[in-house]
Amino acid sequence: MKKHIIKIVSVILAITMAFTMFATTAFAKQSVWQRIGTGALAGVISTVLGGVNAIFPEGDNFIDKADFTQDGFYSGTGEFQKAPAENAKWKLGYANASLVPDDWQEHKYFIGGYIMIENFFTNKVEGVIDDMKVRTIAIEDSTGRGVSIFATIDCIGITNNDIKEIRSALEKKAAGKYDFAAINVSSTHAHSCIDTEGLWTDLFKKVIINSFRSLLGLGKLKQGTDEKYMDFLYDTVSQAMLNACDTMTEGTMKYARKDIGADYFNNKNRKSASSLMTDMSRLVFTPDDASIRPTMILNIAAHPDVAGLPTKENSGREVCGEYVYYLGETLDKAGYNCMFINGAIAGIYMSRGASNDSQDLEKRYMQSERYGIEIGKMALAMTMTKEEIMKDKLLYDEEVIAKETANAEKNGGKYTLWCENWEPVEETEVAPYFNIVLKQVFVPVTNPFISVAGKLNLANYTVLRGKNGYEICTEIGYVEFGDSLKAVMMPGEICQDVVYGGTSLTKDDSYSGKAFAYPCITELFGNDDLICFGLTNDAVGYVVPDNDYAMSIAFDHYHELISLGKYAASTMMEGFESIVDFVK
Repeated sequence: MKKHIIKIVSVILAITMAFTMFATTAFAKQSVWQRIGTGALAGVISTVLGGVNAIFPEGDNFIDKADFTQDGFYSGTGEFQKAPAENAKWKLGYANASLVPDDWQEHKYFIGGYIMIENFFTNKVEGVIDDMKVRTIAIEDSTGRGVSIFATIDCIGITNNDIKEIRSALEKKAAGKYDFAAINVSSTHAHSCIDTEGLWTDLFKKVIINSFRSLLGLGKLKQGTDEKYMDFLYDTVSQAMLNACDTMTEGTMKYARKDIGADYFNNKNRKSASSLMTDMSRLVFTPDDASIRPTMILNIAAHPDVAGLPTKENSGREVCGEYVYYLGETLDKAGYNCMFINGAIAGIYMSRGASNDSQDLEKRYMQSERYGIEIGKMALAMTMTKEEIMKDKLLYDEEVIAKETANAEKNGGKYTLWCENWEPVEETEVAPYFNIVLKQVFVPVTNPFISVAGKLNLANYTVLRGKNGYEICTEIGYVEFGDSLKAVMMPGEICQDVVYGGTSLTKDDSYSGKAFAYPCITELFGNDDLICFGLTNDAVGYVVPDNDYAMSIAFDHYHELISLGKYAASTMMEGFESIVDFVK
């Protein structure tokens, strides 16, 4: 019986990854037969997974909701400012650090992001291509409402419990030196960095061991992530946060936003969802002290998932920061610190056609490298004319362009110049006031696969027993940089339709044939320019609209298998409704 359980879980994981790779890309309405097929398959999968879930007892990470405490949660700056305080100045500090441990060749670490048959379902780290980093900023606005921190980790995702461990480590190191309003941690969702969730660390061995321990009552289950690595991560990230606080300096901030075109983004794997956010948002903090480097804070929405995929030519077992690393390297060469926050990326991937340019790219990571470099050049050139770009050697190297053009022609392709038909955008001064509010929400866990993962201790979650079943406490938020940039902060990988509106919210184009019961985020806040900081303060898997949720795996619904359940989006929307009331 136990062997059968392990086989079922293994097969479901394998099928999920396969559909991730081969799902079709074109948008199409849901036909009657597709809805019937989706529903039938969802029923089978839910029944099988529900049976597996029923076999396993609850672990030590399951508690009554009444016993849950809010330790480690920060609610924000309090009352919102509508204008700068008298003589207000921005203060910002920056730090980064490597998250590749010195003993990566001696200790067994695992890549988080893919478990594929091509790698015989093992992904032990066998090399380091570039780096896995944490990048962090500390910011305040002279109002005395506390320091707010944003950190982004190059990783597949990190749970709220682990983020609270980072917050605790920072509090101990800061020893009361700073009053913190918010401590936010995002992930880049890089599919080629050391596993920080636990779903990829020696998975099948761990599932077998924990299954036997759970079913036979043999004591504590093996932790999902590598305990040694997570201690290293808590220490390194919290120290980078403290370093950012210690280097805060006064300066000015400017904001720009540009549509960089659909050629750099690919909306795939979910036919029902139509929204595609192709904008890049940029904040530049310039210190008053000219000897200190400026910091550029960037937001786009695209999966960093290229280097970790195993293929015939690519092992997928090497640590790589994906395009974010090469974006950072490009900004560094131009004299900027790089801070990156990913957006709403469920089904949104980097489109490599425009940046590959028919080049000879022997290794898959080279595709991420080219994408990151071109995105970096776009970020630097937002306010520049093409004539100004062509005078900048970093942005426009004629020798390199000539060589790559010839190579593309040799390969029978066409070279795509990133700045062709380039139009600059305006850059505006950001008034020096900063607002942030965060809220805890309790998302029902209706997905039996996630319940099984919780019972087997595969990820560091506390599962709450509520009146109507299991729940997970997660965090949502809203942030304002003056009156220039406003963003929602959401956990997990969010379907862009939930944020910006789209066809999957409608009656005609969703699986259920019903409309989503809530307005999209931009409608709720009454602001079409609102952006999203995704994968922030928790890794809760995919967030898809309730009306288009189906546990079928096939028919472009593989996202649901790695989701808390049917009510993730609506629960968050209810939380955002209360945030809107607070802001107004």
